Amino acid sequence: MDINEASLKMHYELGGKIEVVSRKKIETREDLSLAYTPGVAEPCRVIAKDYEQSFKLTRRGNLVAVITDGTAVLGLGDIGPAAGMPVMEGKCALFKEFADVDAFPICIDSKDTDTIVQTIYLISKSFGGINLEDIAAPRCFEIERRLKEICDIPVFHDDQHGTAIVVAAALINAMKVTKKEMGKMRIVINGAGAAGIAIGKHLINMGFGNVIMCDINGIICEGDEGLNAGQEEISHVSNLAHEHGKLADALKGADAFIGVSRPGLVTKEMVSTMNNGIVFAMANPTPEIMPDEALAGGAAVVGTGRSDFPNQINNVLVFPGVFKGALSVRAKEITELMKERASYAIASLIPDDQLTAENIIASPLDKTVADVVAKAVADTAVEQGIARV
Repeated sequence: MDINEASLKMHYELGGKIEVVSRKKIETREDLSLAYTPGVAEPCRVIAKDYEQSFKLTRRGNLVAVITDGTAVLGLGDIGPAAGMPVMEGKCALFKEFADVDAFPICIDSKDTDTIVQTIYLISKSFGGINLEDIAAPRCFEIERRLKEICDIPVFHDDQHGTAIVVAAALINAMKVTKKEMGKMRIVINGAGAAGIAIGKHLINMGFGNVIMCDINGIICEGDEGLNAGQEEISHVSNLAHEHGKLADALKGADAFIGVSRPGLVTKEMVSTMNNGIVFAMANPTPEIMPDEALAGGAAVVGTGRSDFPNQINNVLVFPGVFKGALSVRAKEITELMKERASYAIASLIPDDQLTAENIIASPLDKTVADVVAKAVADTAVEQGIARV
């Protein structure tokens, strides 16, 4: 039985990976009176007078909504909201398992940006944070932007920012292994969708160096026609030499390659033209280049999104801790500085004396990661004055 068959069997047996568990046993009349009527009226009255008390008197202070429209699910594409539910349930299970954060899956049956924004806003008073998931680009950019403007709780599109944070963490350590310098990197990102653009922005904000974005047509350059809003925005701060050409051209002399695109797009010959290259080929389940091929081409450090190779670059290292930290201080939002500090926190989990080409990032199963990330995020929120407790 392969992993797909085994997973399907497990899902049939479980009938869902999450459940609601009561935090209060209802066994006596007094229990009933305290948890429900008539006693429950008092916390309702308190919240009616002071909205902030809703975070203390209900579970929303530790509750995240994991929301999708099912248009970009796990590399499967637009399979619809119902088909995306197993992924959302899995995300909720990870929140609980790794950070003890409660999460609830919500699948919206609409592709209309206005409808999605309004739906999420209208239910936002039930939650302490919103985790957007598997929403196709470029619509995902506008949905997140508009929700940040109108919601009073953190809104975080994990496909964008979770991926960006963990890639930066891995790159920090890969640079140490290869003796490359911050600010002097030539980094090629293939795949200019939600994840690729967010990675590019994050690496630029952190000062890694010159980022060159590529899509199916090759290098993206400022002034190109046919760019969507996200690509247009990043074109102004990337590809500083205004280069043109294909992916192979971009990789010549590159210090790092980051793939969030499709299988088989990179050859060992292309890797051989890099500068002692760092190769993060993260297309799933089949990467842009298999690790053995990348190494044969002369790659110094190789990472993928898979668990069966060294250096698995997985955003489960990010979102549980980011939300745990934000919720712990009731942060209004998740800022760029919080994301930067999260990257450095994750990188710090591998001490310098333990760094090797095959050990640049913590295991996704390391349950100490969430607390380290949470502290970095919470401390930064307090420092920036956006914590509310």
